[in-house]
Amino acid sequence: MPITPATAMRSSSNGTTEAILLELVDEDGNTIGTAEKLAAHQPPGQLHRAFSVFLFDERGRLLLQQRALGKYHSPGVWSNTCCSHPYPGEAPFAAAARRTYEELGVSPSLLAEAGTVRYNHPDPRSGLVEQEFNHLFVGLVQSPPRPDTEEVEATAFVTPAELAERHEKDPFSAWFMTVLDAARPAIRELTGTAAGW
Repeated sequence: MPITPATAMRSSSNGTTEAILLELVDEDGNTIGTAEKLAAHQPPGQLHRAFSVFLFDERGRLLLQQRALGKYHSPGVWSNTCCSHPYPGEAPFAAAARRTYEELGVSPSLLAEAGTVRYNHPDPRSGLVEQEFNHLFVGLVQSPPRPDTEEVEATAFVTPAELAERHEKDPFSAWFMTVLDAARPAIRELTGTAAGW
């Protein structure tokens, strides 16, 4: 699959592009080094720091994104609001807020930590591996998404019932259910029992 500039490179202050580095961690989430993004996802995968964001509207609906078709990793699948990786040395909270704005053009009106989860999910389509120590965040969004089309194909706000129906018929990221289940206690606290999460 092609590596797009939006997913494999970032612009530096002098106008050149440089490879994106990820923070490698041990099983306890302690930083032990760095690796180039694509290399970290090659089988069997290198354990690295990541984050997943779940944003909800005032009605308690979850904002999903469909990953852009041009992405080299898991293109076209549906997933949580935003998921990515902090730059080495960047706090996961700051990275989550930054990347949510970059991908979706929204800034959460509330963003709270919701724990961590560690997983190993191969992507059957690309052959890449998600070996991640994932920081979870839940929050609220009050403005409509304005997605970056290089990152996001489509968005949708869904209730739990609508999510179940969509999950039955549409492809989702390999990690989606793992991060959703891990974040559920914080999601329930945020949205209340009436929302059904």
